[in-house]
Amino acid sequence: MNTIFTIGIFLAFFLFSLLLFKKDKTIEDKILAIWMLIIGIHLLSYFIYSLGYWNKYPHLVGISNPFPLLHGPLLYLYTSYSLCPEKRFRLKDYLHFLPAALSYISMFPFFFGCTAEEKRLIDQGIIKDFDIIMYISLVFFIISGIIYPILSYRLLNKYQKLIKENFAYNENISLQWLKMLISGIGLIYIAVMVVYFFQGILGMNFGFNADMIFFSIIIALVFALGHFGIRYQGIFTDNVIERNEIVEPRTAAEYKKSGLTFSDGEVLHEKLLKLMETKKPFLVSKLTLSKLADQLESSPNNLSQVINQYEEKNFYDFINGYRVEEFIKRASMPENSSFNILGIALDSGFNSKSSFNQVFKRHTGVTPSQYLENN
Repeated sequence: MNTIFTIGIFLAFFLFSLLLFKKDKTIEDKILAIWMLIIGIHLLSYFIYSLGYWNKYPHLVGISNPFPLLHGPLLYLYTSYSLCPEKRFRLKDYLHFLPAALSYISMFPFFFGCTAEEKRLIDQGIIKDFDIIMYISLVFFIISGIIYPILSYRLLNKYQKLIKENFAYNENISLQWLKMLISGIGLIYIAVMVVYFFQGILGMNFGFNADMIFFSIIIALVFALGHFGIRYQGIFTDNVIERNEIVEPRTAAEYKKSGLTFSDGEVLHEKLLKLMETKKPFLVSKLTLSKLADQLESSPNNLSQVINQYEEKNFYDFINGYRVEEFIKRASMPENSSFNILGIALDSGFNSKSSFNQVFKRHTGVTPSQYLENN
């Protein structure tokens, strides 16, 4: 177990230094760097505690007590800035760290007013003068553990709708890994709450050290954050599309208030279908709503409204529907019989094997191989 903790601590600090000295750092890079530093210190603190050093050096007691209140805000802010990048940290974002700051301030009498022996006895539960502070911190921890994963998940769902409204691909911008990370952290929070409820309130003994399991999972999350957080980027990273060209998903009621008249919508829809049949813009693997709107000499908002209202699809499904039809058409040609499935899929506008298989099955109900066997 000591080896796992050592690896986790080293990796957290290594990723912190890697992000710290990264060129052209984004806000999310900086948030992730701070998060890695906090995790590294948190792991190191518990590791020292597990080795018994708090008894030898009782002034270390309580240093990392507010740290659990930092993970939720950092998760939310990292998610927020990954999806909607800004150049500067907003002033209101600092409010997320207020509970952790208040927790530290409330512990000043413990840090600066207790002797080493008193701190040792408090840590052992013999002196209970600061139990009320611990309970308040636990309440804040529970609230944080419930609210922040939910807020992060809602942000991610909104982002995924934004992708399908503006992009005909999702490679490296879907952040499906981030959804798994949010779910994983949410489950850790729930597990910690359940364990502390049964152990701290009901006095049950599980027969094992639950903290070691939780910290082991956190170490696994460090690996995931380090791998995916650096590998994958947001939708604006490659300058594919400007922020002001992004079309927000709208409701039917909002479309009624738009400036697009019925006759103009009919004309734009006919131009769209003609363009799709003649020039086949869907063959461009990284096609965006903005680029297609430029070809039609229209605005992204009007084009999005036409696709949603006339085709009853979002941009992603509309374009990939044409790609599926193009694949079926090309795969049925005798001259393409020597090509493999992936090669034909890439020629049809798809960007990867995984997205092709997923899209094809959603449109036809079967995998590409099954379809070709049956037809």
